[in-house]
Amino acid sequence: MSVGRAAAVLATGGAVAWLVGGPGGPAAGLLLAVVLHRRLPQPRSPAQRQAAAEQEALARQLPLTAELLAACLGACSSPSQAVSAVAHSVGAPMGRRLATISAELALGARPELSWGRVGDECPALAPLGRCLVRASVGGAPPAGPLLGLARTQRACEARAAHARVRRAGVLATAPLGVCFLPAFVLISVVPVVIGLTRMFAGRM
Repeated sequence: MSVGRAAAVLATGGAVAWLVGGPGGPAAGLLLAVVLHRRLPQPRSPAQRQAAAEQEALARQLPLTAELLAACLGACSSPSQAVSAVAHSVGAPMGRRLATISAELALGARPELSWGRVGDECPALAPLGRCLVRASVGGAPPAGPLLGLARTQRACEARAAHARVRRAGVLATAPLGVCFLPAFVLISVVPVVIGLTRMFAGRM
């Protein structure tokens, strides 16, 4: 756990313990700190963030790459020439990976091995790798499957964008809940607890 994350968890637990007060305060604060420690996401290292950003960029470039490959392969270009042309068109980070595959194909590498390795090394490119492996093994024209892959990927991106918008709305309202929750506890919950405690204490 990072120092900042640990400090935030401990501060939140201490605040809850102070708000609740009494013998149950420390227990409530400790319970909340344990829950936050288990539920809050762990911070990622710079290398992990860079790898995740590259995967997202590759996923965004995948539909256009599939369409360009379909067009180039349908124009009777050799596989290495088609992949090289697309590599120069889409740019990084997709272009670097396609340039490597183009060089391998030009040297006589088997297409199913090159595309299969790309899918294994890069999860974002796994659908493209499987599509081209099936086309190279079965001998069927790859244009149809590639265009279908582009449409499917764009539909997935649209759904993911809608999900991010909904999540952003939830996150935007979360600070309001954090601000109003202590006031709600102090104004409505704490007086009730104090009143019940005094009532039970008077009857004992």
